[in-house]
Amino acid sequence: MSYGDGRDFAGAGSGIMPTAIAGANTINLGGFDIVSASAPEVCQALYQACDQRGKLRLFFANTNFVVRCRPLIPRIQSAPVCIVNDGIGLELAARLIHRKGFAENLNGSDLFPRFCGGSQRPLRFFLFGSKPGIAEQAARALAERFGHQVVGTCDGYGEFAAAGPDLAARINASGAEVVLVAFGNPLQEQWILDNSDAIDAPVMMGVGALLDFLSGTAKRAPVWVRRLRMEWLYRLSREPRRLLKRYSIDLLVFFWVCLRAGNGHPPARTGRASSSQGRM
Repeated sequence: MSYGDGRDFAGAGSGIMPTAIAGANTINLGGFDIVSASAPEVCQALYQACDQRGKLRLFFANTNFVVRCRPLIPRIQSAPVCIVNDGIGLELAARLIHRKGFAENLNGSDLFPRFCGGSQRPLRFFLFGSKPGIAEQAARALAERFGHQVVGTCDGYGEFAAAGPDLAARINASGAEVVLVAFGNPLQEQWILDNSDAIDAPVMMGVGALLDFLSGTAKRAPVWVRRLRMEWLYRLSREPRRLLKRYSIDLLVFFWVCLRAGNGHPPARTGRASSSQGRM
């Protein structure tokens, strides 16, 4: 697989990345090369990374990701990161700027069950982030629904603060193959980039609110709403105070960023990523 400017994805970054998504191209939005692939193709790349002990870091790009993670672009470009599209905003921007859409909508809350359900063997997971107790509830659901093993959990609050720099060693000692990081944008992406080399797990994913959904703490939109790709409106109706800015001002910023970047790869903004948290 190659980037739009001819760079080879399989050889990008400092990590070992033997996995390629066969036949997949990328669409550049806001300076990010976002893979256009089907769910089975992405899942196969993840399985291959687990089996071959390569390193693949999977990010889900929604409009919030594009706006808040721009300071991380140089680091993302030099790491074994695969970015996939999440949501109607990315699809609209791709059609507006590039006159073509993505192969499939790959939001994490839908892709993850397909990844878990399609594995030919039990996988070892480490769940990291969310409020205290959420990861443990999500771990039980993951084991009961899909038969996978959760070898460790760590919440994103007091337990994370207490673990400090020893958390990477704890994850390695657990033998985890897949690490789910649930902090929201851009904190989860920044943490994955900061710790990618130190953590042996082949796969790491920034998963936003996934643990809340798995645990049953948060409720997803009805299936018919998701099929219409209107889940954002459902979530806005449930959390208007938290999400109104994201789906109004931030959405305008997203389209401005994408239009300004056009077809190219503009220099990333410098400085540290914002500490504002988002959800998948």
